[in-house]
Amino acid sequence: MEATTTERAPEPRSSSITAVLDHAWATSAFTAADVITATGLSRSTAITLSDELIGLGWLTELDDARQAGAAYRKGRPARRYELRLDAGIVVGVDAGAHSITAIAADLRGRELARSHHTVDPAASAEARVDAVDAAIDEAVRQCGPKPPLCIVLGVPAPIDALGRSPEGNVFWDRMNPRLGERIRDHGCAVVTDNDANLAAVAEGAIGAGVGVDSYITVVTGERLVVDGRLVRGRGRAGELHLLDLVDGVGSSRGIAALLRDWGREYRESGGLPESSPLSHIPVAQVDAQSVLAAADQGDTVALDLVRRMGDRIARMSAILGGLLDVERIVFAGGIAPSMSQLLEVASERIPGYMSAEPPVLVASELGADMVAQGAVATAIDDVRRNALRIDLARPVR
Repeated sequence: MEATTTERAPEPRSSSITAVLDHAWATSAFTAADVITATGLSRSTAITLSDELIGLGWLTELDDARQAGAAYRKGRPARRYELRLDAGIVVGVDAGAHSITAIAADLRGRELARSHHTVDPAASAEARVDAVDAAIDEAVRQCGPKPPLCIVLGVPAPIDALGRSPEGNVFWDRMNPRLGERIRDHGCAVVTDNDANLAAVAEGAIGAGVGVDSYITVVTGERLVVDGRLVRGRGRAGELHLLDLVDGVGSSRGIAALLRDWGREYRESGGLPESSPLSHIPVAQVDAQSVLAAADQGDTVALDLVRRMGDRIARMSAILGGLLDVERIVFAGGIAPSMSQLLEVASERIPGYMSAEPPVLVASELGADMVAQGAVATAIDDVRRNALRIDLARPVR
């Protein structure tokens, strides 16, 4: 018979000190009265636990309320506390195919330092690990003696609960040669996640998903957030292979890749009018940006491609929105800043493909840092959830 275990409920004291720390993370300067209002704890417990968190290194005591300018006529001024932002740093890494970007941030997510290293997509596992190590070390070194409390790595490959990618795919093997297990030990937790997952997290933390309960972020795949939580499934939720089965879509190829291919087909056909901006571009230089730029100039061929792609986006969005009933679909990646016409067409057509209220289609405004920023937000969340298990007194490596 297989043994089973039941997860124990947290002890009351542990829950109380966690509640105080959560309040500190959610606000700026606060008093015991603020803790009482937010948590329901007694005054003596609020003060005792705040002092304990000072001892553990998570809180710092500020000037009292009277010194800070509050109006007090009589009685003892209230003590004021704040999350100690110099307790340590977090590091978010975008370990992309061609480059590695590491951002070191404080516990509020404010960037303190960054580093950027290029890497050959065909480089060996050892070279990729070395490039990631170098980026992390450089960012951490710029922050002085502050210890890293969590490092999150974003890789362009599916990831399981152990931070590993499925075996047998050459590209995935190169992108994630068990990076989390092989980078240099910084004495802190290391989390590996899919880059599109982290892009979705970034949209929820600082982008188009802020204040939205349910949204999908489409990068090269799509990532779903419901009730503020990323849907992971068994590690491969959000892959877009289902689009191969959708009439009028037919494949999971990316928007930029298809626009490039369609533009080159027109260019090679010799059927472009001399007035088309695309007719003066060498075939090898026709890409999504040049197609969209030509459409902005009113080129009829490019506009036809925009309408064709807009309809494809509408069909894809109707499938995703209808199946999951999300409020918003966010399109991210290098092409996002140029998608206004595409999303205008898609937004006009999607109601014809849905019986329910369609999701709002928007382009991401986060730019190239979205994966690294999502990694930073994920690292902060990991530190916040595990704060009482982290020893802030450990020596810096």
